[in-house]
Amino acid sequence: QVQLVESGGGLVQPGGSLRLSCAASGSIFSIYDMGWYRQAPGNQRELVGTITRDGVTIYGDSVKGRFTISRDNAKNTVYLQMNSLKPEDTAVYYCKQVIQKSGARWGMNYWGKGTLVTVSS
Repeated sequence: QVQLVESGGGLVQPGGSLRLSCAASGSIFSIYDMGWYRQAPGNQRELVGTITRDGVTIYGDSVKGRFTISRDNAKNTVYLQMNSLKPEDTAVYYCKQVIQKSGARWGMNYWGKGTLVTVSS
């Protein structure tokens, strides 16, 4: 089994910062792309950003210049540093990792259960 556990969500004032973490555990052979997505009430899930195993990043337009994705391959962990937060960043943030399990022929998408970020004064 493979599990993803997110942490770091919470309530923050506009202009503030938060750092999310997502750690994978289980019978893992290799991890490829990692990423963050978010879903606000009444909206579809949208891309926040992704990072390849070599550290190449892609960001959604709404977070460029404010959010930074990084990863620690030794810890099977991806991070999301969120700065200059706005009320419109309020959403449930989901981690996704493309993981090849031990004994498997290819990788599959695994999702975390989500962590709530609320930006409000």
